[in-house]
Amino acid sequence: MTDPATAADILKTALAAAKAAGASQADAVYAADSTSGVSVLNGAVEDITRSEDAELGLRVFDGRRSATVAVQAMSKDALQAAAERAVAMAREAPEDPYARLASPDQLATDITADLDLDDPAAPDLAALESMALSCEAAALGVKGVSNAGGGGAQSGRALYALATSEGFVGIRTGSQHAVYASVIAGEGADMQRDYAQTTTRHLADLEDAETIGRRAGDRTVARLNPQPLKSGAMPVLFDPRVSNSFLGHLIGAIAGPAVARGTSFLEDPEALLFPESISIVDDPLRPRGLRSRTFDGEGLPIARRAIVENGRLTGWLLNLASAAQLDLAPNGYASRGASGSPGVSVSNLHMEPGTIARDDLIRETGTGVLITELIGQGVNAVTGDYSRGASGFLIENGQLGAPVTEITVAGNLKTMFAAMTAADDLDFTRSTNAPTLRIDGMTVAGG
Repeated sequence: MTDPATAADILKTALAAAKAAGASQADAVYAADSTSGVSVLNGAVEDITRSEDAELGLRVFDGRRSATVAVQAMSKDALQAAAERAVAMAREAPEDPYARLASPDQLATDITADLDLDDPAAPDLAALESMALSCEAAALGVKGVSNAGGGGAQSGRALYALATSEGFVGIRTGSQHAVYASVIAGEGADMQRDYAQTTTRHLADLEDAETIGRRAGDRTVARLNPQPLKSGAMPVLFDPRVSNSFLGHLIGAIAGPAVARGTSFLEDPEALLFPESISIVDDPLRPRGLRSRTFDGEGLPIARRAIVENGRLTGWLLNLASAAQLDLAPNGYASRGASGSPGVSVSNLHMEPGTIARDDLIRETGTGVLITELIGQGVNAVTGDYSRGASGFLIENGQLGAPVTEITVAGNLKTMFAAMTAADDLDFTRSTNAPTLRIDGMTVAGG
């Protein structure tokens, strides 16, 4: 994979080419990754992969006009041709009063924080094969599991670099390791499938492969013999496997571009959306975080921030363009890939845990349903209407009961946010994390 010094040289060459082609301003993003993986099926290696990819995105400005090109050839001649093409495209583009680069006084000046994202350990193919086989074997060893659905292990590194004609250069690297297994339980029309996986920055933090496999097997067997569910309004609990999806719906609604376009179901950047017990935090500086970063996609500084504090929004998530459109200050949430203009994204996002234990939350629910899998999209970002297929488990007399499948849970996100109760079982296993959540009064249609 490309080293940081080479990436910096590529960006410098791209920006010089843009200036030579007549661009008034430019920025460039370089992204590279290398990944090795082993997939297995029924105790045998099914596939071994090794991939290396690199791409550069060059955005040029001709006054208020701009255009972006993405290339994979990094020679000086290729970058010069790409810059000339981009400038020609920009001169034909309509003027955009909001597209811009960060000025020097807006740019991050300290991006040196060591977030411990790059693990020097790099398992070889033999080690990956051993982890994959051990994970699948543990899953197949669970009583009731009837077949393998596939398993594997991966390890890789990635580099992201950004440079602008206004003087910013930022480069970050990181590693990632993962193990997973999927299995099948039951026979014929009664078959059920489930999985387990884990991903970490450092190999030493990776959960034991056998533990992951047993979890996959246990989850799958627990889904056997689903029972019908009577339709109606009831409390619905969302397991941490799926509860984090609500944070994604919230982020989509408070993203500056959606607000500026009028395509969000939210209008007030300081609305009281949740109970006062709910706070949601974005932490880009978390050591070993899966989405940690020291600068955003436009070179602006970033910081830990409570996006929701005591139930109340603390403002929109803005890049430069949406901030200009809304007449607000940008706040470090730009994301930038090789293709297209900057968007908006968060980093390591989590909902703070509540004070009630998960078992107690289930116990006081009485009758309801616990959701462990959500299916399909079914969320209207403009109205907040929510309707998704799901499966999980009945809650009867405050105890988990039989599995249920092919049900639908529905409501409106505004109402759902306001009716949330969080358990205390937050675990930082993903880039977006939430504890078990209960939402009272949802509409549930049985399968």
